[in-house]
Amino acid sequence: MNETDPDIGKPIESKPTSMETVQRFFAKLGPGLITGAADDDPSGISTYSVTGALFGYMPLWTAIFSFPLMTAVQLMCARLGLVTGRGLAGVVRRNYPRSVLWGACALLIVANVFNIGADLGGMAEATEMVTGIKSYYWTPIYTILIISLLFFSSYRNIARIFKWLTLSLFAYIVTAFFVHPDWGSVLSATFVPRVKWSSAFLATFVAILGTTISPYLFFWQASQEVEDQRAQGKITVEQREGATDKELRLARTDVLIGMFFSNLVMYFIILTTAATLHAHGQTNIETAREAAEALRPLAGNGASLLFTLGLIGTGMLAVPVLAGSAAYAVAEAKSWRGTLEDRPNFSRKFYAVVAVSMVLGLILDFVGFNAVKMLFYSAVLNGVLAPPLIVLVVLLTSKPQVMGKRVSSRPLRYLGWATAAIMAAAALGMFATM
Repeated sequence: MNETDPDIGKPIESKPTSMETVQRFFAKLGPGLITGAADDDPSGISTYSVTGALFGYMPLWTAIFSFPLMTAVQLMCARLGLVTGRGLAGVVRRNYPRSVLWGACALLIVANVFNIGADLGGMAEATEMVTGIKSYYWTPIYTILIISLLFFSSYRNIARIFKWLTLSLFAYIVTAFFVHPDWGSVLSATFVPRVKWSSAFLATFVAILGTTISPYLFFWQASQEVEDQRAQGKITVEQREGATDKELRLARTDVLIGMFFSNLVMYFIILTTAATLHAHGQTNIETAREAAEALRPLAGNGASLLFTLGLIGTGMLAVPVLAGSAAYAVAEAKSWRGTLEDRPNFSRKFYAVVAVSMVLGLILDFVGFNAVKMLFYSAVLNGVLAPPLIVLVVLLTSKPQVMGKRVSSRPLRYLGWATAAIMAAAALGMFATM
């Protein structure tokens, strides 16, 4: 309770406690933190696990290397949404021919549908490991559950419920100190990049970049900045256009923290699987149970459950983002009304895209792909399809007619071009060595 100043009879503002300061700080964080959480989806967890098991500590440097690249791209997308008041597809529609617009949407939808199928399959296989019930029963259950929650609730409510399950990912950080890795080798691998000119390593490198710098996150970031503005009462585009220095600073902080936590988890998944699986000769992960073994030094017989909770939590956050970003892109391209905050009867076409994306992803799960490999190859696909979309983002955020005085700074532009070039070169190298 605040005390009262006896001289003026007004309450004296008491200083907030450290816990209140932390709560207020995180309350200001929005789309960037959610994007970072969705980035460590089942595809990401599987990719990092495969990476650590196959190559040991050697790829640890990629966590530091990818951080400024992914941060730059997501920050440009955030600024684009804040300044224009539109999502990425909506801005492309106003500035480029329809062929460019639908080409960008096609790249996104192909990557997203495959990613949805992979994430649903990964969640189902992990659940089978714990329950003994076959995964082909779980994939439609998760599909129906997510569609129902999106139709009858909202993504914000889904995030409030399932974000706590993602805390199980921090078990990888704790496990890293339980298994006593060779810290000299860890530090060397972290700060001294080593690359193998082989199809396996280059495919893994493309997958790492693809699961950290994913096309769906570009569209999602910009659209969620617009959603936040709508929540503040800025209903029309004219009301949303422009951004204050404070809004841009908050967006920068939000994106930096979201990407940092995403890459922190990535780093320790690679480290833990390297110190447990790779160190004991288990270099080829084929099943969810083999991937879960990395947590056994910490959780013992509960390793499977801990791994499953992480996959379900991240999947429940990421799959709606995948389906939602596809719906936002198509709705903005077609000038439809549509938002995950609307009820389905107000945005029928928007929610139809969500449902169709989910069903197409579900169909892929019954084709017969190995779940772990499908999760890994969805990351590779993202890595191959991302460069042209990054080029679009850099071009748009560099145009004064789009951004006004808020065009991207030179460092942001340079990082954006570097990201597109590195990802394209890695994909070409992968194909050349196959």
